[in-house]
Amino acid sequence: MKRTTTSISTQPLNKAVFLDRDGTINSDEGHYYIYKPEDFVFNPGVIEGLKRLQKAGYLLIVITNQGGIAKGIYTREDMFKVHEKMCAELEKHGVTLTKIYYCPHHESIKTCVCRKPSPYMVNLAIEEFHIDKKRSWFIGDSSKDVKCAEDAGVKPLRIHKNQDITPVIDQILKSKDSF
Repeated sequence: MKRTTTSISTQPLNKAVFLDRDGTINSDEGHYYIYKPEDFVFNPGVIEGLKRLQKAGYLLIVITNQGGIAKGIYTREDMFKVHEKMCAELEKHGVTLTKIYYCPHHESIKTCVCRKPSPYMVNLAIEEFHIDKKRSWFIGDSSKDVKCAEDAGVKPLRIHKNQDITPVIDQILKSKDSF
């Protein structure tokens, strides 16, 4: 009789913090869409907060709807330039984003599976980076972000648009899931 074995990974799952972009990472005050690098400004506490999360072992993953692409207001290239600026500034402070997932669609043009509140992008990240949902969080400024987090099985933390995120970073780092 031939014996077969199944290999089971013993590597621990990663913990992550998912972040909305506009209104959470950066200010969108005075703009409906942020698609010019010169309009990108970090919200208070973001750089230091992300640095603390990274030091605590969290993967940092951005989940963002970018419906202005579908509407023809700006291009993917415009969005990539904003992301380049954001990542370059974070890297100056020793912070590296694990990945940025974006939905370029808008429901007024055509429906899709990826636009928040769908958990699609979060689920992709969970699979790609072997993330433990029970030890992961989603910080966002809208009910869409909260629903996305809940439907993906991660803990939502809703902030007020463009606020200092230090209090929610402290909450994550004080939780039993941080260790």
